[in-house]
Formats: sequence, structure tokens, C-alpha cells
Amino acid sequence: MGGSAPGRDGHLPVETTSFVDRRGELAEGRQLLARARLVTLTGPGGVGKTRLAGRIASRVARAFPGGVRFVHLSGLRDPELVPLAVADALGLHDHSARPALDALVERLQDRRLLLVVDNCEHLLPACAALAGALLQGTTGVRILATSRHRLGITEEHLMDVRPLPVPDPDGDLSAADGYPALALFADRAAAVVPGFRLTAANRSSVARLCRRLDGLPLAIELAAVRMRVLDVDQLLARLDDRYRLLTAGSPTAAPRHQTLRAAVAWSHELCGEAEQRVWARLSVLPASFDLETAEAVCGGVGAEAGEGAGGGRVPGGQVLRRVFAGQGPAGQVSAGQGPAGQGPAGQFPGGSAPRPPTSAHPLPGSASQNLRDQREASLSARRVGRWAGEGPGAWGVSGAESPGSGREGAAGAEHSPPLQPYGILDPYDILDAVAGLVDKSVLCRETGPDGGVRYLLLDTLREYGLERLREQPGEEHAARTRLRDWMQHRAATCERDWFGPGQPGIVTCLRADQDTLRAALDFSLTTPGEALAGLRLAGTLWFHWHACGAPREGRYWLDRALAVNPEPTPERARALWVSGLLAGCPEDLTRGRHRAGQARDLAHRLGDAAEAAHADYVIGVIRLFSDDLEGALAHFRTGVDRGRVPGQHLSLVGLDRVELACALGFLGRADEAIAVCEETRRLCADHGEQWVLSYVERMLALAHTVKGDWERAERHGREALRLKLAVHDVVGMGLTLDLLARIAAERGSLDRGARDRVTADRGARDRVTADRGAHERAAVLLGGADRAWADVDPSRWGSAALNATRRAAEDRARRALGRTAFRRAYDHGAALALADVVRHALGAPEPASRRRPTLPPSGPAHATGPASHAPRPAHPGRPPAPHTSGPAAPPRAPVVEAPPDAVRLTRREAQVAELVAEGLSNQQIADRLVIARRTAEGHVERILSKLGFSNRSQIAAWVTAQR
Repeated sequence: MGGSAPGRDGHLPVETTSFVDRRGELAEGRQLLARARLVTLTGPGGVGKTRLAGRIASRVARAFPGGVRFVHLSGLRDPELVPLAVADALGLHDHSARPALDALVERLQDRRLLLVVDNCEHLLPACAALAGALLQGTTGVRILATSRHRLGITEEHLMDVRPLPVPDPDGDLSAADGYPALALFADRAAAVVPGFRLTAANRSSVARLCRRLDGLPLAIELAAVRMRVLDVDQLLARLDDRYRLLTAGSPTAAPRHQTLRAAVAWSHELCGEAEQRVWARLSVLPASFDLETAEAVCGGVGAEAGEGAGGGRVPGGQVLRRVFAGQGPAGQVSAGQGPAGQGPAGQFPGGSAPRPPTSAHPLPGSASQNLRDQREASLSARRVGRWAGEGPGAWGVSGAESPGSGREGAAGAEHSPPLQPYGILDPYDILDAVAGLVDKSVLCRETGPDGGVRYLLLDTLREYGLERLREQPGEEHAARTRLRDWMQHRAATCERDWFGPGQPGIVTCLRADQDTLRAALDFSLTTPGEALAGLRLAGTLWFHWHACGAPREGRYWLDRALAVNPEPTPERARALWVSGLLAGCPEDLTRGRHRAGQARDLAHRLGDAAEAAHADYVIGVIRLFSDDLEGALAHFRTGVDRGRVPGQHLSLVGLDRVELACALGFLGRADEAIAVCEETRRLCADHGEQWVLSYVERMLALAHTVKGDWERAERHGREALRLKLAVHDVVGMGLTLDLLARIAAERGSLDRGARDRVTADRGARDRVTADRGAHERAAVLLGGADRAWADVDPSRWGSAALNATRRAAEDRARRALGRTAFRRAYDHGAALALADVVRHALGAPEPASRRRPTLPPSGPAHATGPASHAPRPAHPGRPPAPHTSGPAAPPRAPVVEAPPDAVRLTRREAQVAELVAEGLSNQQIADRLVIARRTAEGHVERILSKLGFSNRSQIAAWVTAQR
């Protein structure tokens, strides 16, 4: 339900259901965006603002060369995080110490893009500040916002999103098929009743139903789901009764609010007791979630297994997931397993109180019996724990939850006893309830970034569930505590497994849970008595903040947590050195070193050798990048000679050795650096580790650069970059791009005498061409590197060693190419997204949608084969030496026979050729250039004739060669 997958990567949501025609609103939205830089779609919840904003943005996307990015704010509660959410959607990972909004405005000054900022109503001051800063500080950024309330700034243009129009049910309905409200109901009803359509017999009832629902899309979708068990007239009669009952006590409420609340409340009443309870408890989750998170939040599963609050699994959990592994989009399971949500009707184990079945039919055969057996075993173990005197705390449930806590989040407990003592649901109950909620369109089922199944509770339904949860004293606190404990368990598990083969999966998991982690941290740091847990969670995530491009947010949470946790604890020692590790500029290095020193002193006082060793690493890194090379060398030599202390994280053991090799390399002691790297590489290989290994590969590239072995240096540099891309290590990619730019410049350098000797020797001319290509490549990489460093610190922390690498690359490339050619290649690299720069460095082609160089007005073909900036082998005519661990050689570009030098394209023909190369059809070219289709066809025909080509593919290959 809701029609679109969240699209949390910053791109527009993917539409998963049909979009009901809103031609008028689409046209109005486009017109407003054409003349205003801030347009806010306003309207009540459930009216379809998000869906409409996404469709408007997709229609105008071609007008924004910088792209369209979708910013989800529904999961945020802290206004300080709004600029960070925007930066995250844009792929900007700012490491600096500047105010987040200032840094964001600076990065967007020269970009022309559209930001769709969704769900602003609960963060109005922060969203208004964001919009005002972007409108005043940039010229090419436009904002399309959705909110139930206006932002309230002068530049804002409002567009009221109205409910769908509904015809008079007693009037002429001969043209009723054209009404969007009826079309929406028919479409959603057909999804649950195959073959349903509007007919003369049912049009009047459907129109009456949609009018009762005020044409609100969400209310219509919720009602249509009931067509599974009711026909239209039955649905209308029951909804009419429910509407009068649920709105009778709210005479002052807005009619549309009454309507939506009535529809949501009716859906709630039609849920089973377990489904109501799960709905209420899931409402503390701010974003999408997986089944394990649902189990932890709704049932306190981990503590029941004896592993601490939220910390483990009951024995039957894996079996349940295997049985339901075939669950489909509508909550169904694979053949032979029965419909989802149909569990055993039986009795409570150990008692005679009946539990109403969730469906009329139990699971068939052995699968049902297996589930019953697992459930019985889990409940029996739970009873044994109670008889042994275990209290609520041992079950991971707040002490506020007691056997007499009453009904939880839903009406109906007065009609039947609670499912479990202390409000606990076992995994089978939770899975059953989740399947039922998906089936009733309360939960949206979506595919997660790792390919697994995740679920989402829409904002309006989340708000309703939270209201029901708050009706029970202590329930909200207990659910949020379970959520926080589960996030701590998940973070600790990820930290434990970080030095291993699962790093890319860990990165994906934590990014998917980003809003949930924020909610857990905010709860801990704003709830009395929970501050230490917040400090622990923020410190446990050190590898996420440091390695995965989120240092600014890490500093934010650590600063907040340290401020409210002044006591001398191991958690404080951890947080202090992590804060030092995330230093973002030369000025911040001093603060970082001070905090790392405090962490080491505190750890020694507490007798915590591991945290002291971790703090020592940070102190050494800051010395290294403050250009105290000899001091850093001695510091890391001492740490490496000491060996690993108990509890020290293997990643930091490996990084001690990496920084030792770095100091040796900077001091010109290449062979010693290589020896240290080879030893560290074996440590990484033994554990299948990649992130530390990426730094080892970079150090090997540095050492071979010192030795002048450019081929090996480039091979190791590319491998380092490939590994860093997998975890999105922004700092590491910036460092490696700098080094690869220098290597490319060195490999492309010829002394002037060699150039002067080039006459008619074709091989020598080819060599000069290859050298020029290498220098262009160096300039492109420098542009990309500078873009990466703009997110971190453009001065590279003021490090003389790091800046010397960059200056050497620029000096050589600029001398070889000349100022104009250097700037052209540099600007090309700076215009690429960071991931595309990395692909370019690895020899992979850039996506066509990202390539936007300008084709000259006249363009005779001067060369064939790969584009001038494509990587060349070190020796023309001979492939590079084989290297099994390095990236594969890039595919050869298609060779196009060069047309005669006398051929010249007009400016318009050059534009059309560019669009042909992008893969656009004649009609799309006409739309882009605002010309007639026949005119576009004529241009294409003339281009083919002038160049002597026979098809569009040849034009595309020729355009690529000109770049």
C-alpha cells in the first residue's frame, strides 16, 4: 500500500502500484516549479502528497543536470540531523567541523538540482532553515517539499493537494470510470479480488463508498482491502456504521481527519489481538525494519534466550523463518505451506484460556505441527524460567509491564485474556501477526538493500499505533527500551564481525537501519536513566562512523553522549578516543589528540588495556598526519612490537601496522614498509578482511611509488580503491585517488628531449599519445580526488606529506597538457560522482547517464578507439602483466572508422549527436530540444549522411571517441 518503495538511497521512490491520474495537479506542480524555487505540497495525511511529489519530480528531472534527490524525513525526530539527511541523500559525506548547513550550502553552490524533501510537518523550523539557507546561498537548487503545514518562509509557493474527485452516487454515472477515486478503488480491489471491475451494477455503491471516504487515497486503499471478505454493499454498510460510531465524539475535528481516522480505526478493529499488539509496538520504529527487529521490539525475544535484552534468539526462531521463507508480496507462503497468517487455533499451553484463531484454517500437515512443537518448546522453556524465579528484567521487558498490565494498544483485551504473561509474544505469534498485517495492507512489504525482506508502517498508521501504545502505562517506554537494546546487540554483533568477510553486508545492514539507530540513540540520550546506554551505542559504532563515511554524524552523537555522561566509565573512555578518531580538520586534530589522551589516561586508571591501546592508535594517527613522521614511526613501532593486548579489536591491530608502514613509506624506507604490509596482508587474509586490507594495498602502492615501480604501484592502488568502494570509505578513496593521480602522471612523463625526437616514427607518436592520455587521466583523478576531499577537508588536514603527493601529480600533468587541457580534464573528474570517479580509476566505463561533456560545435573525427581519458596499458601493443587479485582489464571500446577531416557538424547537429549517444529516441530528442519529431529525424539523417554511417550505434561510438 502507498504505492512506492521508500528509495532510501536518495533516488526517487520506485512506484510499486499504479498511479491514479492527477493530470491537473501534475501540470500545476510543474508550472510552479518553473517559476518558483520552493514549492510545498500541503494537505491532510493520506491524501497522496508523497506520491504526487515523486511523480512531479520524475516529470521535470531532465531540467536538472545535477539530478533529483529524495530526502526522507519521516524517520527523523532530531532537527539537527536534517542537513545530514539531505547530505546523505546527495551522497555528500562531509567530515569537516563546519556547521552542517553551511557545509551543505557550500557544496551545492554550483549545482543545478531538485531536492524533494518529504514529511516536513514535524520538523518545520529545521526545514524552513534548510530551505532558506539553500535559496539564499545557491542559485541552481530548487526544493519540492511535502508537509501537512506550510514552512512559512517568504519564497514559499503552496500547492494544496486535494482528495480525489468523486461523482454524485445518485447522479449520472455513465462516465464514472473517468473519476480517479473510483479508478483507485477498482484497481486496489482487483488486487485482492481478481477480475473485479466497475460495472453498472456496482458503480453507485463504489461512488457512495468513495464519497463517504472523502476521496482520500489512503482511506480508499484501506477499504478496498476488505473486498477480500465483503462485497461493495456490505463494505459500505459496515463502514457507514463504523464512521458514525468513531466520529460521534469528535464534533470539532476536521471532516477529512474524521474520515481517515475512521478508516484507520476500522482497519485496526478488524485485526486480531496479536496483530493489534504488534501494530502498536511496531509504531516505535521510525523506518523500515526486518523480521528480527520486529521480533525483538514486539516480544523481547533475545532476553528470553538468556543473552541479555534484545540480545539473542529463541531456539525456534530460525525454524520459523525457514518455514515462512516463501512468503510473497501479499503475505502468502509457498505452495504446500498454507496461507500466511493462518496459525493453529489451539489452547494456551499450560492453561484453558482459548486464543481465537487468526484464520479459519490452520497450517496443514507436518509444517503446522512443526510450528506447534517449536512454539510449545519456547513456551515451556519460558514457564520453567518463571518457576525458577526469573523476573521481568530477565525477559528483556520493562518492569512497568506486569501480568496485570491490561490491554495493550488495542481494544479487545477485555474480550479475551492476554496472549502471554508480561505481554510477551513469541516469534510464531509475531511472524503470524506480521503476515496478517501485510495481508491487510497495514504493513508494506519491500525488498531491502541486501535483497532480504523488510517491512514499513506508513506514517499515518504509525501515528495511530503510537496512540494506542500510549494508552497502556509503560508500554511505549518498554518498547523503545527493547528497540534500543536490540540496536545495541546488532551494533555489537557487527563490531565483533567487522574484521571478517562480511563487511559489505554490515555496511548495507547499518545503512538500512540508519533511522532506527538514530531513534535508539535519541531515546537513550533524552530519557532519564538511559544516558549510559546511549554512550555505549555511540561508541560501539566507531567502525561505522569512521570507515563508512559518517564521521560528522558520529561526532554529533558522541558529543551529545559525552556531555551527559561525565562519569569515569569504560564507555566514556571508548567514546573519547572514537571522537578523536573522527577529527575533521587541522584545528580539530588538536581537540582530537586531547580527547585521545584523555581516553588513554582514563583507560589506564580503569585497568582497561584494550581501550588504552585503541586510544594509542588515535594518538599515533594524529601525530602522523601532523607531519611528526619520526615520532609517529617510533610510536607505532612500540605498539606493533608490544603485540595485541586482550580485547583489542583486530581492525585496530591491523591499522597499527598500516600506519607503521605509512610512516616508513613517507620517510623513504620502502622495503621495510613492504615487509610490514606483507605481514599485515596475511593477517587480513586469515580472516577474510577487506577494509584494513584496502589500506595495506594503498601502503604497498605508496612503497612501490617510492621505489619508482609504477606498474606495481598502480596495480596495488587500484586494488585498494576497489576494496574501499565496497564499504564507501570516503577518506580512503580520497587518499588513494591522490596517489593514483601521481602514479598516472609519473607513468605518462617523457622528458622534453624524447618528445623533440618524435618525427615520423609511428611507434614514438603512439607513445606520446599514450603519455598524453596518462596525464589526462591524472588530471581527471585529481578532479575526482579534490571532490572527495571537499567532503573531508580540502587542505588534507594540512599534512605536508599528503599535499606533496597531490602537488607532484598536478605539476607533472599541468606541464604536460597545458593549462586549458588540464582544466578540461580536471573539471570532467570534478563533475563525476565519487563512485563514478572510482570506476574511472578502475578502468570501468562511466554510466551513460552520468557523462555530460560538451561536444564541440564542429567535430571532425581525429581518432578512433577508446576515449582520450580511458586508461592505457603501460606499453602499447603489450597487455599489462597478469595479476589475479587486481581488477580485470577494461573492455576495448568499439573502433569506428573515422570520417574525413573535412566533415563538420552544425551546433544543432552536434547536440543531436550527443543525445543519440545517450540512447534517446527521436521523440525524446524532440522533447529535450523542444523541436518537432520530424525535425529531429531530419537532423539524425543528415548526421548519418555526413559521417558516412548507417546506424545510430555508429554515431554513439563516434561521439564517445570525440570525448
